[in-house]
Amino acid sequence: MLPIVKHRVLYILLFVMVLGNVSGQGKKGQLPVGKVDPILPGYFADPTIKKFGDTYYIYATTDNEMLASGVPTVWYSKDFEHWYNHTMEVPSLESVNLRNFWAPDIIEGSDGRYYLYFGNCQAGCNIYGYVSSSPVGPWEKLNEDDTPVIAHNYPKEGFPSLDAQFFTDDDGKIYAYWGTWVHYNGGYAVGELDSKNMSKIKNPKNIPLDQTPEPFEAAYMMKKGDKYILMYSGGSCHDETYNVRYSYSDSPYGPFTPGTNNPILSSNGNGTVHGPGHHSVLEEDGSHYIVYHKHDYPMTRGGLSRQVSVDELIFENDSTLQQVSPGSKGPGKSIQSNVPSNLALHAKASASSFYQLESLEYDYAYLPSYATDGYNATMWKAGDNSFPQSLTIDLETQTHVKRIMTQFEFAGYYYQYTLEYSLDGKNWEVFADRSKNRISGSPMTDDADVKARYIKLTVLDTEKTGLLAAVWNIKVFGSLFDIPLEINGKPSIEGPGTKSSRQKLVSIDAKDVLEKRNFDSLINTGTIGGSFEKKGEVSIYQQDGITAFNFKKGALVLNQPVPKSLEWNGAFTVATWVKNPEISKEGECLLSWCDRFEFNLANSYNALHYNSGNYGAAAHLDGHFDMKYNALPPANEWHHIVLTFDGVVEKMYVNGKLDNSQVMVLASQIKNAKLRIGASDVGEHYSGYLASLEMYDYALNEADIQKLMMETSPVRDN
Repeated sequence: MLPIVKHRVLYILLFVMVLGNVSGQGKKGQLPVGKVDPILPGYFADPTIKKFGDTYYIYATTDNEMLASGVPTVWYSKDFEHWYNHTMEVPSLESVNLRNFWAPDIIEGSDGRYYLYFGNCQAGCNIYGYVSSSPVGPWEKLNEDDTPVIAHNYPKEGFPSLDAQFFTDDDGKIYAYWGTWVHYNGGYAVGELDSKNMSKIKNPKNIPLDQTPEPFEAAYMMKKGDKYILMYSGGSCHDETYNVRYSYSDSPYGPFTPGTNNPILSSNGNGTVHGPGHHSVLEEDGSHYIVYHKHDYPMTRGGLSRQVSVDELIFENDSTLQQVSPGSKGPGKSIQSNVPSNLALHAKASASSFYQLESLEYDYAYLPSYATDGYNATMWKAGDNSFPQSLTIDLETQTHVKRIMTQFEFAGYYYQYTLEYSLDGKNWEVFADRSKNRISGSPMTDDADVKARYIKLTVLDTEKTGLLAAVWNIKVFGSLFDIPLEINGKPSIEGPGTKSSRQKLVSIDAKDVLEKRNFDSLINTGTIGGSFEKKGEVSIYQQDGITAFNFKKGALVLNQPVPKSLEWNGAFTVATWVKNPEISKEGECLLSWCDRFEFNLANSYNALHYNSGNYGAAAHLDGHFDMKYNALPPANEWHHIVLTFDGVVEKMYVNGKLDNSQVMVLASQIKNAKLRIGASDVGEHYSGYLASLEMYDYALNEADIQKLMMETSPVRDN
């Protein structure tokens, strides 16, 4: 319960600080890295591994935004160690601007062309096909009229056609296996691809659930001897239960017999493999390798910030798989790489700042040294989303430097930066000027010919609002070498992202409105100005010396555009004093600044709520990403509720105490949205009292929140 005099508020705050120190015990710290390391630097899922000629290719879902709706990319390598990323040109549908490129697979046709297949749920959950003369595109539609290769409701009503994988049998016939959420939909599906046009499925059949026990999605067919091995993923892709299982048969259509040793791949105890699944298999030199995704660490909420790993897959016989040993050897070990030694490997590194992740679950530092450790599971990340941010590497001796390769956090977005070099760490010269760069990719490759001991990377900007300067690895080489498939990416027409003003954008207080006695002109005293228009039932409430807005079925709507500093991953703080007489399980929106159904993809929506449901604190369109109150603030009492996001962690404070937190990446869509107090764009009306509300485009820290709580308390001394 909230104290009614301010000196009692101070006493409670001191008590909260003590509790906060106690609650910090037992948090997860730094990840034990080593042999279980992702092979790609970035967030990618549902990997399909192929080898065409002497080059390996990985096609994957680009993760970590709007329900895994990043740009379509491909990774390629000649030595299975050094990978290069390219954003592919894939045409959109006529009716929908594609944002989903889920679970790709690719086939090299008998005509020498390449056939690429993606799942998409924007126009129904369908599989679409594309063709190119190159494994990296550009791609053309297989069906110009946008007819899916595998349509929704196929082979039966209600069946979502996603996660298609194709298998070519010894006789040349090509079979497709598809299905997701199959435990709800009666099992996987199988059909034969028409090899004449590569764009139609014939003879579809359902695979009964009892033939693939405990399934979820991601069927993958392979053959060992005379046995057909149907592998698949079980559990939930959102958490640690995700795993890989298999069944086998004498026929591509089954019936299938569940295999032994299931699951053959699952989460391990130290967190280096968490939620592994949705895989493909590479066969090379008589050995098999499973390429799969697993969750990042610290784990981003919802489990859709995944990374790709590889391990050896061992058969005991043609129908029996051993359990996978994470960290086992991968392919390509016998290949002689043309890439020289990385001069920056394990070099000393310092930075202008680094991010310290502090939440209820984690106490983790994104150290500068992580940019030179050679691991794809760790990165340096700047302390906040301000620019410029710099990373300096000491090579310890003066040496020739001819190439620097930088792997930024997001391969699909551009970063603007400069690289400088120095002999003494004081006098700097330009190695590369990418201050106007608008091309994405990983790694970003810059060449020159200098003698240096120190290298300094300065990140000046990013394509998307709110992204932090962050680097998986920076590599330095003393000689040049050939890069496979050197492809020039297309410059982006977007961005750079809008910077935080670090201001209080919105501020309204009911007592000020009452003093002015003008309820028709509700001035926003925050920096973006404007005024609030009263919509529906909102009135002034006064009791026990407290003045508040009384919301029933109404809202206060600001007549100014939502600031661009709040879009995408922009940081924010919302702070408000509220009293809710009755707390329901849904609705009760305190503030919304995105439109809930404008984009309808998880993480594209943000709003603060006060209900007892899964999104009672923060709504993001999907229960896997929403945040509830751990301790629901009691009804019919005044509470100071604060929601913050700093670009990495979302936090909920109640009466100055951290109540809940989660690691997040947002993709807030503010186009045409209105800032609404007391409702969302679809209603969800708040039905209580609100004394004041402030919104900032940066994250207040705990001390600032406690100070603000005392300064804005509607409770007066007796």
